[in-house]
Amino acid sequence: MKLKEIERTAVQVWSPASHHPIYLATGTSAQQLDASFSTNAALEIFEIDFRDPSLDMQCRGTLPAASRFHKLIWGSFGSGPAAAGVLVGGGDNGVLTLFSAAQVLTSGTEPVLGRREKHTGPVRALDFNPFQSHLLASGANDSEVYIWDLNNFSVPMTPGAKSQPQEDVSAVSWNRQVQHILSSAHPSGKAVVWDLRKNEPIIKVSDHSGRMHCSDMAWHPEVATQLVLSSEDDHMPVIQIWDLRFAAAPLSQLEGHTRGVLSVSWCQPDPELLLSSAKDNRILCWNPCAGEVVYELPIQSQWCFDVQWCPRNPSVFSAASFDGWVSVYSVMGGSLAAQQQTQADKISSSFNTLEPFGSGQALPPLRVPEGAAQTTLIPPLRKPPRWIRRPVGASFVFGGKLVTFGLAPAPAQPAPQSPPRQVFVSQVVTEAEFLERARELRAALQSGNLPAYCQRRIQAAQLPSEETLWRFLKANMEPESRSQLLRLLGYSAEELQRKVTALLGNGLPESQPVPEADGVARAASPAEGSGSKTAQVGAASASSFFDSLLPQDASPLAIPVTPDTDGLVSQALLLGDLASAVELCVRADRFAEAILLAVAGGQQLLRETQARYFATRKSKVSQLLSCVVQQNWRAVAGTCELQSWKEALAVLLTYCKAEEYAQLCDVLGARLEAAGVAALSHEACLCYVSSGNAERLAGCWVKSHETASPLALQALVEKAMVLSRSVELLRGGAGPALGPVLAGRITRYASLLASQGCLAAALTCLPRSSEEPAYPPVSRPSPVPPAPAVATAPPQPSAGPPAGLYPGAEAWRPYCPYAAGLAPATAPGPAFSLPGARLTRAAAFPRQPGPPPLGSAFFPPALVPAQPPAAGPPPPRPPSAPFSCPPGLGYPQGGPGAPSTPPPPTGQESWSEPSAFRGGLQRKAAAERFTPPAPITAPVMSLCTEPQAPLPLGPRAQEPGQAPPGAPGEGSMQLPTERLERKELPPQHQGLKSSFEGLVQRCAAVATDPKTRRKLEEAGQRLECLYQKLREQALSPPILAGLHEMARCMEARRYQQGLQVHTQVVGNSSFSEVSGFMPILKVLMTLASRLGV
Repeated sequence: MKLKEIERTAVQVWSPASHHPIYLATGTSAQQLDASFSTNAALEIFEIDFRDPSLDMQCRGTLPAASRFHKLIWGSFGSGPAAAGVLVGGGDNGVLTLFSAAQVLTSGTEPVLGRREKHTGPVRALDFNPFQSHLLASGANDSEVYIWDLNNFSVPMTPGAKSQPQEDVSAVSWNRQVQHILSSAHPSGKAVVWDLRKNEPIIKVSDHSGRMHCSDMAWHPEVATQLVLSSEDDHMPVIQIWDLRFAAAPLSQLEGHTRGVLSVSWCQPDPELLLSSAKDNRILCWNPCAGEVVYELPIQSQWCFDVQWCPRNPSVFSAASFDGWVSVYSVMGGSLAAQQQTQADKISSSFNTLEPFGSGQALPPLRVPEGAAQTTLIPPLRKPPRWIRRPVGASFVFGGKLVTFGLAPAPAQPAPQSPPRQVFVSQVVTEAEFLERARELRAALQSGNLPAYCQRRIQAAQLPSEETLWRFLKANMEPESRSQLLRLLGYSAEELQRKVTALLGNGLPESQPVPEADGVARAASPAEGSGSKTAQVGAASASSFFDSLLPQDASPLAIPVTPDTDGLVSQALLLGDLASAVELCVRADRFAEAILLAVAGGQQLLRETQARYFATRKSKVSQLLSCVVQQNWRAVAGTCELQSWKEALAVLLTYCKAEEYAQLCDVLGARLEAAGVAALSHEACLCYVSSGNAERLAGCWVKSHETASPLALQALVEKAMVLSRSVELLRGGAGPALGPVLAGRITRYASLLASQGCLAAALTCLPRSSEEPAYPPVSRPSPVPPAPAVATAPPQPSAGPPAGLYPGAEAWRPYCPYAAGLAPATAPGPAFSLPGARLTRAAAFPRQPGPPPLGSAFFPPALVPAQPPAAGPPPPRPPSAPFSCPPGLGYPQGGPGAPSTPPPPTGQESWSEPSAFRGGLQRKAAAERFTPPAPITAPVMSLCTEPQAPLPLGPRAQEPGQAPPGAPGEGSMQLPTERLERKELPPQHQGLKSSFEGLVQRCAAVATDPKTRRKLEEAGQRLECLYQKLREQALSPPILAGLHEMARCMEARRYQQGLQVHTQVVGNSSFSEVSGFMPILKVLMTLASRLGV
């Protein structure tokens, strides 16, 4: 687009690239006249300010000239920071004038540095050497080419003998790569290349057709052997690209102009951009490599005889045309709206602001028509130019890879094409120690040699708590794990025997006969302890006959019947009333005899007696004795002092049954964790290690340890993986699913491994398939047949530790303190079944009151009953109130005309659920019991204007004589009412309905906009179309697969991915097959993404 313009009939040149600000110098063009027919000449310098949106250029210096200019160039010759360079103008009669740019800008007294008349004829060709700024080449008539040294401007040099035949020189150009190579072009189509070191021409190139009339030439900015020649012949308007190594014919030819080419300019920063102007009033920008036009300026009104790229700003170029304008353009495109507005403001300012007829009213502001603004958009280049491309770059990508690219090293010899760019991909490792420990862990998990790995971690532990935790993990994998854990707690059977022996002095005493009150007992155990037990057993079995005989010296048995305690006990024993005997002994504080009698009275009497004993006898060990005797291990874990956690864990290890062991260890660990003391958090971790609960171990660990650094995260993952793998190895199956805490850390751990380049190790940490969840989600139980009564059996327990480590582990499940008496969320099946409802976490536990969820049976607020409807006919309703069927409800079971009496309540409906869930059941029950009014069988003659008495919803008999007009009489045959039954959704598609309706409920819970809520109501209606097609099995397998994938995305809150799946399904399916439900699914996912549910 056009940026600046100035009305001058002149040749033009840009200031050097090193000069700032950017200037454009113009000299009055020779052999041209403006509209005033003035013969004066001037040299002017204009400043280009791109911050000004107007087209004007500010003139910074003007110098009258003695003659007009055929060519004007600006070189950087000069010294000092204030040097602005020199301007050289070629005029008529061989005049070459040297101007000081600084003197012209400052209106100095000596702007002309030199003037020579060496050439014959007009000087049309000038160029400065890009390597030596003091060397100037000039060309004129009679094949004259001179080399001027600005340090000694008096005598020029020649590159060699004049070329024959002699002719005009239309252009001279220095090579952009080799400083001693100069070329000259001639109108006959010939180009001569000079070598100044040899002072002779080295090669001549020309077109063999003879119609090539060279008007301009330019060297390739990067390839030293390539140049372009332009032809001004209208019969051959081409631009030829020559390579001196293959000078027999042009390398390529650019054909796009319809008339002769007048000027060319090669962009120095980007060799893939070549400007050309021609007699067809067009300015084209070429890609010489591809031979295509990448930019075209709009058609001009006159020929453009000179185009030049700006050396400092490569996106800008200037063009001088025969209509007397010098314009500045940009190849980056843009809009001319601001320039048109500026022009309109200028026009408005030229007139008086008041109405000229004296009315005193201001003129309305001039506005640019909208249609004109639409035609001023100028497209940019078709390809990004090189100067806005990155020369070098680097970017980190997935897997710890660093992708870099840069400038290729310069080749030893110039190539015709630029060398290919190279992209380097390298692996960046920033956590060497983390990777080493991760490799050790992976090797141990793959080999199964976890005890050795734990031993290495024990030796490398720096803290006692760390060493203790690894010792517990190692003991967890040994066959006698409970014994090993007891030793780690400080309790060993051998050590206890040694302590008891030391306390008793000479060892344990031999068993002594217990003194008895009768002689039978003394005679029954003679010489106990004098022989071995084996001999006593053998003698007893051999003399069973003699044992039954009474000894001769036996004392008579005395049975007291006195009124004292002994006599009452004897009487109770005689009558077999052991309970009374035990009660008498307890009252007399004779607990030894009471317990002996209770042993004979059965387990119930023994437990009661033990309880009374522990209630009256208080000592330091009485509570422990009570728990051990009564096997109350839950009291040990739940009520022990936290400082005695070791002793409590030892009791569980010694006595607790396998069915309760893991759960009670979790109870003890949860108490230690809830104390909020850092020291007790470590003990809680030991309890979780004993129970094999990796999820709770991770949750407790992150509360007292930071896991932000890679090494800290590695420490946690090592413990969790070793514990999980030990449970898997000893149990012989897959371990429990990861919980949310551990899953989050494992995911971040896998990301760290992937960022360091260990993709294989990262994949082993993640689930083995996309169907396997990383942690237990809020599961949807599979639909089960309705049961006749509430299921009270406990849910199927999840798999747990092995029998070797945790006996009876098939009944093991993690302890859940808030779900006592309820099935855990990860249970594989529901404990109860409700019609039309699904078990979720929100339904299993009470929630705060909120807006009612939307579903397939959503009622408007006016239709939701305030109280649960009683069993029986529904309440009457005035017929004048129009009824709108709830969205997605349809007819109830039985169809129109079916009895409205609801079915008797089942055992499932009598279950006492939380209030929030019960409200949902009430709405569902109301939907199930609703019966629409009887269909209209006759035309309605008039509408009631007065309120009528309420009529029941149920059908009633038609009274004789009350038939409406047009109804059949009594003798007419009554058609039987058709019974419509709705099929159930196939079991494999039940999840779709649950997912879609669940998303509607989540959106409705947070939606406050009435428009959004209406859309959600419509979603409930439109989804019925989908459910009907699912019942009829009318959808193709690709559509069903897409629906299930969208349902999974909805459950995972990945709505953008779900929209992509939606687009694929719609694009590959028939419109008639999916038009009924696919649009509403898209609306639903869009709303969910916007609401953030």
